[in-house]
Amino acid sequence: MPDENVPVRSEPPPPISPNPPTPPLGTLVVDAQGRIGEFRGEWCGAWSLRRVTGGTEWTVSPEDIRPPTPEQHLRAETARANARSRGEVL
Repeated sequence: MPDENVPVRSEPPPPISPNPPTPPLGTLVVDAQGRIGEFRGEWCGAWSLRRVTGGTEWTVSPEDIRPPTPEQHLRAETARANARSRGEVL
């Protein structure tokens, strides 16, 4: 006998999108290897990331991306500020 207080779902949940939504340019993300990068754009389904202190961009699959932890975000912003103070980043 089913419990009357438990709602019964009549339809299946919506499917999970295989690709996460494209973030705004400059958003900090972490790839599958643990590298923190700034989102630079999308091309042919791959996302381009770049270190916050500058350098060469690399491409990743959107499925391999996650948001940074608060600690990772703070460390990346500090690295960017330090590089800017040294004149390495505009």
